[in-house]
Amino acid sequence: MDFSSVIGLISGLAVISVTILISGDLAGYIHIPSIICTFGGTIAMTVMAFPADKLKEGLAALRHVFYYSETNAEYVIKSIIDLANIARKEGLLALEEAAQQLKDDFLQKGILLIVDGTDPELVRNILETELSFIEDRHKNNQGVYEYMAAIGPGFGMLGTLIGLINMLANLSDPSTVGPNMAVAIVTTFYGSIIQNVLCNPVINKLKIRSSQESLMKEVMLEGMLSIQAGENPRIIEEKLKAFMSPKLRNMLDSAKEPKGGEE
Repeated sequence: MDFSSVIGLISGLAVISVTILISGDLAGYIHIPSIICTFGGTIAMTVMAFPADKLKEGLAALRHVFYYSETNAEYVIKSIIDLANIARKEGLLALEEAAQQLKDDFLQKGILLIVDGTDPELVRNILETELSFIEDRHKNNQGVYEYMAAIGPGFGMLGTLIGLINMLANLSDPSTVGPNMAVAIVTTFYGSIIQNVLCNPVINKLKIRSSQESLMKEVMLEGMLSIQAGENPRIIEEKLKAFMSPKLRNMLDSAKEPKGGEE
């Protein structure tokens, strides 16, 4: 579980709730018709805007905000170096058995292409095409929440207009002006909640997830092509570490160093 997402969401809602309680009455911010207009309208138009399969994929992507198993850079580099050592000692054909033990489908597919004797340029094209489609799928998933973030405030404004119309229709009764104005404005509040508390953080987290996955896939691709080219495992390792931040490189180097007392 990604505790930063859970803590962030709970903290955001808590800050809003505490602010309301300090300055007013929480019950005054709960208005069923406004909720129906803002949240219901946003959901309805999102359903209309996306094909059913794209909408289903986008909603399913929400779990990656709270539950995500990040591909470990150390595991990726170690796997590639192990494969490089096998290829150097026993030849490329020996990689077929090792490929069956790999956990990552992208890495396994690339190794099997190499074992089959596929031209290096074709291997690159196939895997880059797959990576491109993965990134497109991620963008489509993000697009669902980007659309909701865009139209949520619009439905909030629509609810405000409805409230103002009702207020003006009863302008002859001054006692109704204040309550009707409050109801009119609360829909704008709901629209802002949809955009800034629910959708924008989800969009940003999904973009980070996509960037992390794409980086690991690029590392795998470069490593596999280096194995196919017959490069020295040590050179491959240094090449792959160039994709990493200095902090992560230091962590990888520290993991390789023998513990105290070992020789």
